[in-house]
Amino acid sequence: MSPSANAAFVADLAQRHLDAAYNLGRWLLGNDQDAADAVHDAFVRALRAAHTYAGGNARAWWLAIVRNSCLAVLATRKRQPALRLVDAPEPADDDEVEANAAAAQAQSRLARHLRALPVEFREALLLREIEDLSYREIADALGVPIGTVMSRLSRGRALLQRSLSGGSGTQTALETKHGL
Repeated sequence: MSPSANAAFVADLAQRHLDAAYNLGRWLLGNDQDAADAVHDAFVRALRAAHTYAGGNARAWWLAIVRNSCLAVLATRKRQPALRLVDAPEPADDDEVEANAAAAQAQSRLARHLRALPVEFREALLLREIEDLSYREIADALGVPIGTVMSRLSRGRALLQRSLSGGSGTQTALETKHGL
């Protein structure tokens, strides 16, 4: 095909399937303006690549180009932090500030004690309590039997509770080795 025939082919194809292309862009990008930009970019890409079209389903070829344009936009979004305008928070009263500070300290303390746990107990606790996985899902993720998961959760909780409450301070070598 000649360059002018390629351009006419792409223009006709884009016109016939503009709604489908725009809807695809909007669903992938979640934004009308970004979808319109991606469809325009896809049109330019299709013009440049029209000579590579080997026949077949032209609509699928066009929508694949639109999809790739949308994925390029999404990849760019991940590399660039989004700027968001937010309303300034209202000034907090002293009680609220103290409560927020206390909550931040408690969270920091808990995170510090969790990091101090042996890995096998920490990962089981995090998968159960933070990620809300079932015992079966944890067993599958860790490659261990469910009984081992239950044991690790029990021991991990006991260690964490002891650590947070100040602990007894005296552990035998066996207790340390087994996490008790």
